[in-house]
Amino acid sequence: MELKEYLNTIGITDIKNMDIFVEAFTHRSFINEVKKKQGINHNERLEFLGDAVLELIISEHLFSTYSNRPEGELTSFRAATVRTETLAKVARKLGYGNYLRMSQGEANTGGRDKDYLLANTFEAVLGALYLDQGIKKCEDFINAKLTPMISHIVEHRSDIDPKTKFQELSQEIYKVTPEYKILREEGPDHNKIFTMAVLINGQEMGRGDGASKQKAEEQAALMALEKIGENNIGKGLN
Repeated sequence: MELKEYLNTIGITDIKNMDIFVEAFTHRSFINEVKKKQGINHNERLEFLGDAVLELIISEHLFSTYSNRPEGELTSFRAATVRTETLAKVARKLGYGNYLRMSQGEANTGGRDKDYLLANTFEAVLGALYLDQGIKKCEDFINAKLTPMISHIVEHRSDIDPKTKFQELSQEIYKVTPEYKILREEGPDHNKIFTMAVLINGQEMGRGDGASKQKAEEQAALMALEKIGENNIGKGLN
């Protein structure tokens, strides 16, 4: 299926500038592989724009929907909604990875299913949609694809930092504090990706990638929480 036809199937129609959506699905590694041919751009600028659009739309939704909640909780709900794991989950469900343009090396290392690449692409596509059709179309798209997840976040308080959750759970079940270990860092200084592992008594419980050690640790903690399971999470937090 061509990219334009695919976008139509996920609700992005009446496209005026197809090139900007092609750019939204282009990872930096693809540019390096084709030796920076003229006219080919990667999606990082669109990601920057989409991030701002997304934050505004989610902020307005939370402000309107949860009128009895204080600013601190709204901020926490927003952070949980727009964090890498949440956006990656939506992007994965939509099938974004199938249309990402990236180097063969990046693809061979699982790039099409990496959380941070999928989340970045989600924001880039939103940036492209904003430029092509304006804020209302972005709001319609976000309300259809992302905001339905907010009620679950609020009800289950999954906005609480996964590192905090996992530490509480680890101390409750294993009587120890988790340790984090850096496994790998890749890329230039301005665009590094870190891989971190979280360990309990020397045993790896989860690992994650991120643009900072903190984000990679959070992803590792989230994977560890999923590994242990919902029943134990409840036990650890009660």
